[in-house]
Amino acid sequence: MNIPTTLKHKPVIVCENYSAIDGRSAGDTDAQGLSLGLAQWNDRGTVDVSAKVWRHTGEKWSRQSEELPMHRVLDLAILIVRSTRHFQDAYRYPKLYDEESPVIDRIGLQGNAMTVSVATDNPVLDTDIRLFRDALAQDDEMLSERMHVLARLLQEGGFGPR
Repeated sequence: MNIPTTLKHKPVIVCENYSAIDGRSAGDTDAQGLSLGLAQWNDRGTVDVSAKVWRHTGEKWSRQSEELPMHRVLDLAILIVRSTRHFQDAYRYPKLYDEESPVIDRIGLQGNAMTVSVATDNPVLDTDIRLFRDALAQDDEMLSERMHVLARLLQEGGFGPR
């Protein structure tokens, strides 16, 4: 199924077979494609690039398709990688995090820092954090494969040690 090119988001680079590789939902997902292109929110005189997940209901393209600025996609990747690293050692804590210091990391970005921390305001955190850890463990092979590919591509692109 071809991604539409006549809507406000203007695809430039596409993955039109995303439904075949959409993690545990592969083969049974409404996420049909990914694209990088010109953002739908562009105003006259400005051009922003965005990433979009294209959803299809089986009958039409869905309004629930998501478009994100590319820096947010990378910020999510940073958050995923850092969170995954946290859970590799979380077994050391009875509640899977340091209750005295719930901040996992501060990662410098643009003169400030992304604070990565455990959501201690969550009223059912004790249950949710275990469910999150278990889901990460269940998806470890799938996530690790993608992280290894990402690491290799970053290195090949000159964004890491050689």
